[in-house]
Amino acid sequence: MHLIAFRKAIFKHTLKNAYNREVLWRGQCLQMCRPKTSAPKNFGDYENMRRTYNLKPSAQFNFAKDVLEQWERKEKNGLKSSLPALWWVNDIREEVRWSFEELGFHSRRLANVLCQVYGLEKGDRVFLILPQVPEWWLVNVACLRTGTVLIPGTCQLTARDIHHRLQASGAKCVITDETVAPLLDSVASECPSLTIKLLRSHGARHGWGNLTELMGVSDDHVCVDTKSEEPMTIFFTSGTTGSPKMTQHSHCSFGLGLTVNGRYWLDLTERDILWNTSDTGWAKSAWSSVFAPWIQGACVFVHQMPRFDTTTVLKTLCSYPITTFCTAPTAYRMLVQEDKSRFKFQALEHCLCAGEPINPEVMWKWKELTGLDIYEGYGQTETVLIAGTFKGMKIKPGSFGKAAPGYDVQVVDEDGFIVPQGQEGNLAIRVKPHRPFSLFTEYTGEPERTAECFRGDFYLTGDRGMMDDDGYLWFIGRADDVILSAGYRIGPFEVENALIEHPAVAESAVVSSPDPVRGEVVKAFVVLTADFKSRHHKELIQELQTHVKSVTAPYKYPRKIEFVDHLPKTVSGKIRRVELRKKEWEQKMN
Repeated sequence: MHLIAFRKAIFKHTLKNAYNREVLWRGQCLQMCRPKTSAPKNFGDYENMRRTYNLKPSAQFNFAKDVLEQWERKEKNGLKSSLPALWWVNDIREEVRWSFEELGFHSRRLANVLCQVYGLEKGDRVFLILPQVPEWWLVNVACLRTGTVLIPGTCQLTARDIHHRLQASGAKCVITDETVAPLLDSVASECPSLTIKLLRSHGARHGWGNLTELMGVSDDHVCVDTKSEEPMTIFFTSGTTGSPKMTQHSHCSFGLGLTVNGRYWLDLTERDILWNTSDTGWAKSAWSSVFAPWIQGACVFVHQMPRFDTTTVLKTLCSYPITTFCTAPTAYRMLVQEDKSRFKFQALEHCLCAGEPINPEVMWKWKELTGLDIYEGYGQTETVLIAGTFKGMKIKPGSFGKAAPGYDVQVVDEDGFIVPQGQEGNLAIRVKPHRPFSLFTEYTGEPERTAECFRGDFYLTGDRGMMDDDGYLWFIGRADDVILSAGYRIGPFEVENALIEHPAVAESAVVSSPDPVRGEVVKAFVVLTADFKSRHHKELIQELQTHVKSVTAPYKYPRKIEFVDHLPKTVSGKIRRVELRKKEWEQKMN
């Protein structure tokens, strides 16, 4: 098995060259798989789970010290299953398996690189843009150990996106690979806070430190003490207007709060192997690829693919002893198109989804394919799991279940008063008299935008929904104009801002439009400038789509464009996106 030079240099004692031995090991794991069951392993039933939940943070908390090092000690003392902490594979048969001890060894080395070599201090911000490679997990843990604040970003970011994030966050350090490094270099001179650039690479790049050469430092590192409420991570999340907001979480909000996800919704134990397919730039990756599984001592499985491929995904689920699978509804919609006779799922026993509503027919087709139900969950970058369908509960297709432990989820009106069951309103979380510790701290540097989220005794999620007579919650739509496409949150302002830079666009309005695979996609209504009104529309649509891809992240481009003579507006001149969106979705119903 060919092994890349970087991992030969620093991970050689953890990599396995004998591929046949690994196949045998996986075969043994498959033979040891538990009988499939839908019964919960970590709680009795939903009511019991709600009643017995009593998680409270202490004054001091650090996930690396209080969780990962605890599993490391259990592992050394033979008190934990033999499953690794991280199991990574790719399409060319490279494979890495790290125990909790090995994860600690490498992350302590990287922590020393950050602090001893480059002088980063507690509270400094680290901007991370890496794909699903093992080093991404190392950086996560090293930042926890050093108390530096991690800012993850997707590899799809453009130079403009990176420029905004660096300037807004004041990040002092960036860690990326050869693909993204040129974009960083193109904007670095305009970001005075950025003083450290670290590269995951086979070779050298001027002005960058190379992780291969730097990781030879000592692994003797003492984890810093962090208060539970101190900042741990910042995610940029799209809104209706303006640039993406900096959503800040504390050490306890994710590091402890995601126990709700790992113990109850994912229902993981140390004998489970979880595969979550989320992009490393999104909060869902922190949810289900770092904190939730490792809180439970479970194995995080990763299959790095150049792009999402349905056959590869299904073959992986059949070939490896993966017990728990979590992906976006869009992915399930693609997976159920495959021929079920080609696959046999020997180990898989629990399937979940989040990020957008899932169609009931997709749930039925997945059960026909695998024999398993899909358990839907609901949450945001600002929260952990707010609500979900938990094992043992009746599954109501179309509903995302009931309130998660630690949350009082209600449907309220515009003044923050609870509406009757069966009536539409704002999905909200009670924050008075006690604010859940797992809720985000703030939108950093934007107190007004933070305050706008709260009404009366509640935090408003920005989503509309209803509660039925059994307490099940149903998603109706966004209260604002944010678009949820294939699990991505896309703010219309960002796309409109990109479109207006093209000389053909006089003005535009961007809304969601229904799509059978992605749930909804970005659609732009465009008013053309006089010079472009006679252009061939098909060519112009392609040109505008290419333009948007070039100036903002590619996943944001409008897959549909309609040219119009004017846009609907209020008397004060504001575009009525709600009118355009309503028209799009009514056409689907008709």
